[in-house]
Amino acid sequence: MDDDHLADLFSGLGPITIRRMFGGKGIYHQGLIFALDMSDGRIVLKGDALNAGDYEAVGCERWTYQRSGRKPTAMPYWNALDEAMDDPDAMTPWARSAFAAALRADEKKRK
Repeated sequence: MDDDHLADLFSGLGPITIRRMFGGKGIYHQGLIFALDMSDGRIVLKGDALNAGDYEAVGCERWTYQRSGRKPTAMPYWNALDEAMDDPDAMTPWARSAFAAALRADEKKRK
């Protein structure tokens, strides 16, 4: 996804910055990563114990990856809903939830 589309998609959250990583892009708000634009076109959103149930309730799947010869590793990110991928209004509540998870993770890290 191009950077202009990402900026539009997450406009309801506010200004974002984008950095290349993992063959995709990290998406940041106020200096905290809250989403990833994966190299395969998926967007995954930050989650934690407080919002994981919200993602799962609407059928979002948790992002996992597997290194050769190792067990799958579950990451704290869930796939964005298909209907939110082209609709900033639909994406906004999910982006806010993902950013809140990023804030909580940052707070834990600072303790």
